[in-house]
Amino acid sequence: MQIFYTDHFVLPIPNGHRFPMQKYRLLREHVQQADWLQGHTLVEPPAAEVTQLLRAHHHTYVTQIMQGALSAAEVRRIGFPWSPQMVERSRRAAGATLAAAHQSLCDGVAISLAGGTHHACVGHGEGYCVFNDSAVAALELHALGLVKRVLVVDLDVHQGNGTADIMRPHEWCYTFSMHGAKNYPFRKVASDCDIDLPDGTTDDEYLTTLATALDYVFHMARPDLVLYVSGADPYEDDSLGRLKLTKPGLATRDAMVAQMIRSFGVPCVVTMAGGYANDINDSVAIHANTVRTFVKMNVTP
Repeated sequence: MQIFYTDHFVLPIPNGHRFPMQKYRLLREHVQQADWLQGHTLVEPPAAEVTQLLRAHHHTYVTQIMQGALSAAEVRRIGFPWSPQMVERSRRAAGATLAAAHQSLCDGVAISLAGGTHHACVGHGEGYCVFNDSAVAALELHALGLVKRVLVVDLDVHQGNGTADIMRPHEWCYTFSMHGAKNYPFRKVASDCDIDLPDGTTDDEYLTTLATALDYVFHMARPDLVLYVSGADPYEDDSLGRLKLTKPGLATRDAMVAQMIRSFGVPCVVTMAGGYANDINDSVAIHANTVRTFVKMNVTP
């Protein structure tokens, strides 16, 4: 199995900014030191090509990003300042998920230690998301004739509005998002299946709901590729979450998704998405357990 990383592309973010860029470096270091990594490879991905980004995003928007021509309002909407490093890292994050998608067709499972940039829409970025890596990967593989039907399972605490926006015209891609009802984004874009959870949802309610939902969406989607946008931010001590899942609850969540994918015998790509715990080590531990779960999953496509 190959695990793709992008943490050496560091963004020049002002002090006090809420986005935890160091999370990616800490996660990569954690994974590198894990005893269960043996036999698996950490890989630096190539950047997504502009032609690949244009499958998901408007030409004008991609050009503005590449040239640094965004307005101040558009930069604020993304959430961190424009810089050449921001462009490179955003392209690398999309490239990581795209490379993982190709690799998953060979290995059954591939993982990006970044990705899950599910708020990036057709014509704009928002919520710390510049290019939508899941959409770029799905559209590229479908255009190449490598997959016929794709399922996006998005369990980040925030609704996957950008993925829904981009993939809405494509009937072959089924989008599923289970998220906090009152959390960002406050204007949601309808996925093929959305489940809105009340503030304070705990493990038992969450996992019961998820079990029913997974059975439904897998049978509706009939996928030959799954993109799992995991998210560490349903965690009870996440500063941007509003749910109350524990670490064991999130571990069970990942195991449920893995088991469903295994039962369908389809390849999958796993991305990390959000995680903003008050103690960054909690987010890292949750993401690392997601990686461990899928490393040990051993799905054969």
